[in-house]
Amino acid sequence: MAAMANRSAELSSFLRARREAVRPQDLGLVPGAGRRVRGLRREELALLAGLSTDYYRRLEQGREHRPSHQVLQALARALRLDAHATAYLISLVHPAPGAVPAHGATGATVSEGVQLLLDSAVRVPAYVVDVGMNILAINAPARAMYSGFGDTDNLARMVFCDPAASDFYTRWREVAAQVVGNLRSGLTRFPDDDRVADVVEEISAQSSVFAELWATHHVRPRTSEDKVFRHPRVGELHLHFEALEVAGAPDQRLFIYCPVENGAHPDAAALLEPLMTVAAAT
Repeated sequence: MAAMANRSAELSSFLRARREAVRPQDLGLVPGAGRRVRGLRREELALLAGLSTDYYRRLEQGREHRPSHQVLQALARALRLDAHATAYLISLVHPAPGAVPAHGATGATVSEGVQLLLDSAVRVPAYVVDVGMNILAINAPARAMYSGFGDTDNLARMVFCDPAASDFYTRWREVAAQVVGNLRSGLTRFPDDDRVADVVEEISAQSSVFAELWATHHVRPRTSEDKVFRHPRVGELHLHFEALEVAGAPDQRLFIYCPVENGAHPDAAALLEPLMTVAAAT
């Protein structure tokens, strides 16, 4: 699939989806009894952003290709976008200098130093993903953590296409939304990257939930939080998750999971012992 190079079409889709997601009453507008429009009308959003209705209509229809930063910021404020969604909106029109071109710059491998770090992390699950959520390198504890899955080559594919996901992720819908948010966040930094486009096309064809979430245009990467996984052999895993940028490879991130204490397991260090047994056997 070609990269999502038609940014004008993507901008149009983004604006329409986010306009329809805004509740008029949240902006002080009183919807009439016979209102059939979902979200804001075009003229209402144009008014809130200080734009002419005709200009906004052309923008949403893909007939205006280079709105200024000021216009985009005004639209972001009117739509009540957060920082992530605002950055994504701006990137559709004004990509950041030095953005990785289609096919990426660092390839499908990690550096020797990162591989050494993964191999040295013998007690915590860790792996590296690219902007398309492809798993480029993974250590033994992470393989053991995901041992119930058929393949561990792409995190998005695992979440949406593998039957094991619904049991493994105790809050599957939340995780699914996070994966989609991470993919769209990747487009903020690398808007013409085929790796994201290829994954989106593939999984949209296989998962209606993915297609539905992707169409919302929500941009919310997760970089730090506590998670609970249900492992088929060792039971519940209470882990703290961190996503770290890889130095020298801006399109790669290190995902690492550390045990956290909970009421049933006051000794956090012992939580992963059963998982280490699984890792040693693989």
